[in-house]
Amino acid sequence: MWQAEVRVDLDAIRDNVATLRARTSAEVLVAVKADGYGHGLVPSARAALAGGATWLGVATLDEALTLRRAGVDAPVLAWLITPGLPLHEGVRAGVDLSAATPELVDELAAAARLAGRPARVHLKLDTGLSRGGAVADDWPILLEAAAKAQAGGDIEVAGVWSHFACADDPGHESVDRQLAAFHAGLAVATGFGITPRYRHIANSAATLTRPDTHFDLVRVGIAAYGLSPIAGERYGLRPAMTARARIMLTKRVPAGQGVSYGLTYVTPRETTLAVVPLGYGDGVPRHASSTGPIRVGGTTARIAGRVCMDQVVIDVGNEPVSAGDVAILFGPGSSGEPTADDWAAATGTINYEIVTRFGSSRVPRHYDGEVAR
Repeated sequence: MWQAEVRVDLDAIRDNVATLRARTSAEVLVAVKADGYGHGLVPSARAALAGGATWLGVATLDEALTLRRAGVDAPVLAWLITPGLPLHEGVRAGVDLSAATPELVDELAAAARLAGRPARVHLKLDTGLSRGGAVADDWPILLEAAAKAQAGGDIEVAGVWSHFACADDPGHESVDRQLAAFHAGLAVATGFGITPRYRHIANSAATLTRPDTHFDLVRVGIAAYGLSPIAGERYGLRPAMTARARIMLTKRVPAGQGVSYGLTYVTPRETTLAVVPLGYGDGVPRHASSTGPIRVGGTTARIAGRVCMDQVVIDVGNEPVSAGDVAILFGPGSSGEPTADDWAAATGTINYEIVTRFGSSRVPRHYDGEVAR
């Protein structure tokens, strides 16, 4: 018997990746960072590969090494690299690493000598997101350092890449501006003798809407898990995660009864309250107080009052709800239950955050589908 759980349909991830793969002639990298967006790092990686992905993407070196320790030998790119990390471990494990400064190129070259093999490097150009990557004025300096290290046999420049700021807003003028900057950066790279096998800038949104941005590799994240990066569009994707719990207890209370911390919700009538054993310690956003939808039986109720660390209360009126009944916070939506998009709308956030929050180790995660067997 379970009390609360997250269920992940690995076949949905596999099929979503296959759907995305069919939309491009480029290779597909699936981002499995942040514990597979809450779906599980290694199981999500294997499901993505089963769906036709040829690359995996992670934020940190530790995530990349976890994949390798699990026996995942597909190409992996790790892109959040800070100075002083044991980069030789990544090089030795065959992990591709991102660099945006000459200093990091030097570190990678030193790591390659320690590992006894060249480091495979993806140089990142900042085309307008103003986050990671070298700005246009610094780009030639980075290229010069990389060309020198490549000529010395310490690194192989396997990729040049960037990232869109507003591709989830189709038609936003910044997409064309960033794409033009990327083309310009590639031309400068050619002048330094750098012609990488992989050029990549497309994220999930651009993969779905801008085929002219696909180049040699597309990087898909949220779409692989069945959630659209573009509001109101589904693209044939199937959400993979369901979060649910069993009602812990129910009670009848009179009209005018305050509920949960601060008594911010007051019952408008005599009603039944049901306690659901999931709270912000498990991934429920505290911003879901008095707004988060939960499906019990044939009705969808809202969280009554504040979200607590370990539990929430819902007001189910006169519905015949009992302890032990299943309360679904979100799922695919195919049976009338709320979706991660519904939760995002209710809490003023994005679907990415909703599913990623539910990676808590306190809530067991179970896997369904052929890929799970």
